[in-house]
Amino acid sequence: MEVILKKTIDTLGREGEIVNVKPGYARNYLIPQNMASSVNKANLARLQREQATIEKRCAEEKKAAEKLAAQLENRTVRITRKVGREGRLFGSVNTGDIAAQLAEQGVTLDKRAIMLADPIKSTGETKITVKVGYQISTEITVQVASESEVEEVIVEQM
Repeated sequence: MEVILKKTIDTLGREGEIVNVKPGYARNYLIPQNMASSVNKANLARLQREQATIEKRCAEEKKAAEKLAAQLENRTVRITRKVGREGRLFGSVNTGDIAAQLAEQGVTLDKRAIMLADPIKSTGETKITVKVGYQISTEITVQVASESEVEEVIVEQM
């Protein structure tokens, strides 16, 4: 079944595109959630009238995503946790922790944009991919350190 996307959906396409999806997905999810409309003469005419505004909105979103990617590029996030023997953490570092640390650094980001396969459970550096917009992503470095190491550094500095 062909539908016209009313919103950009990462797995399907951009706003204003005509995509082919399974009928059940369109009927039960996309159309009721107002994410898409069926392809007919009236909706195609509406799409042609709104094409310029859709392109302008997509360009603004892309520019904002590129700006956010520039802010995040080569950024390092440092997180401290209690560590047991062998460098294993008590608990783990997940996307929520990384997003909170980025917020403290002045970068507001949804935790769902952080692509972390598994929570981090040991100390050290990890490269993580962050999706900042439609087909735009960047990498950040997450450093996980032991709280005892941080306390030792503070004591040495005094």
